[in-house]
Amino acid sequence: MKIHNFTALATTPERKALLDIAEAGFAAIDTSSVIHNAVRLHGDTLEAGGHTVSLAGVNRLIVIAIGKCAADAAFVLEQILGDRITDGVVVDVKVCPIMERLKTFCGTHPLPSDENVHAAEAIRASLAGLTEQDLVIFVISGGGSTLLFLPEDRADRNEVKIVTALMDAGATIQEMNIVRKHLSLARGGYLAKYAYPARVVSLIMSDVPANDIAFIASGPTVKDVTTIKDAEKVLEKYDILKICKLAKCGMIETPKDDKYFERVTNELIVSNVRALDAMKHAAERLGFKAEIKDSQFTGEAAQNGEMILAAIEKAPPRSVFLWGGESTVTVRGTGSGGRNLEIALSALRRVPPGVEILSFASDGRDHGAFAGAICDTMTKSVAEKAGLDMEAVLKNNDTYPFFETVGNYLMTGDTGSNVSDLVIALKA
Repeated sequence: MKIHNFTALATTPERKALLDIAEAGFAAIDTSSVIHNAVRLHGDTLEAGGHTVSLAGVNRLIVIAIGKCAADAAFVLEQILGDRITDGVVVDVKVCPIMERLKTFCGTHPLPSDENVHAAEAIRASLAGLTEQDLVIFVISGGGSTLLFLPEDRADRNEVKIVTALMDAGATIQEMNIVRKHLSLARGGYLAKYAYPARVVSLIMSDVPANDIAFIASGPTVKDVTTIKDAEKVLEKYDILKICKLAKCGMIETPKDDKYFERVTNELIVSNVRALDAMKHAAERLGFKAEIKDSQFTGEAAQNGEMILAAIEKAPPRSVFLWGGESTVTVRGTGSGGRNLEIALSALRRVPPGVEILSFASDGRDHGAFAGAICDTMTKSVAEKAGLDMEAVLKNNDTYPFFETVGNYLMTGDTGSNVSDLVIALKA
């Protein structure tokens, strides 16, 4: 069970149903299960993400795992491949278990640090000098953009200011990653370039709306079609160029030569669709009529909260609506909180009896310790009794202290999965 405070939250049949549905979503995207299903070894034949690779003539086999799913994925890969692994690097946002054949690093997120630079350098070093007889298996997951921090000038920390400014301005993940690709020598196809001419199989876990693999972890093994000029346009849109001390904010162009990508296979192995499907089936087993409304929602979190509430209010009784995607929060106040907490609080202002909404981050971290929160009349009653001004909290983007006070937040810790945010709306 991923939800640590399941019992404390499941105080009504409706809440228990809501949490059971969420647990079904978490189980469907469990990284260990995903890798076991995607990677199989039969003698010298490796099945990886639907592609078959013969290991008979492979000289060196390198494993590189990056992102919030990296540790769990690499642990399973080491079990499957065993002593066939020659070398490899694992970079996660949490402390990785010690592995026999893979070097592990714990980086920082959502802002980069020296630890991330050291990890990215270790990845580049492990890919040096490969030949056509070598094979590299990448596992790429959300969070990888920040972890793959390798500026051309090692003293350049403009990215910290740029990413913070973009997040505060409500930039989309695609806009952020267009810029990030041009701030690191480990994104935007650079890892494919370093692995060349080896065979590359990249197993990708999506955390971005529409599952565009060029933007997942800033596409380290995908040929980048954007340019420095595209990144500059994003910075100009949000009036960010002026905060940089270096010319062009220290941006660099990404590899454009087709030869680096001719022997690269990029395979999407999991997305939020798997979680949404599992939650739909769980809701139906519980006697609800369930519908997936959208798997790639974007937009302002507060507005999405209003949209979700309006949709479920119009539904007939015993209905469940599901969403997946990633909202943005344009920071106008001085508070703290995440996208999912903002969705929940926005809907909480006028939630009626019989409606339950749970918005949560699949990785378990909604810009803080909480994964998300429950919106219902029980939560609303606690807030009103505490004299909390929900409108003022929203205006100050101060949702974390709000739910810290009223409770009814979801606690999972790091789930080891990451397929975007998920929302369940239930009408009793």
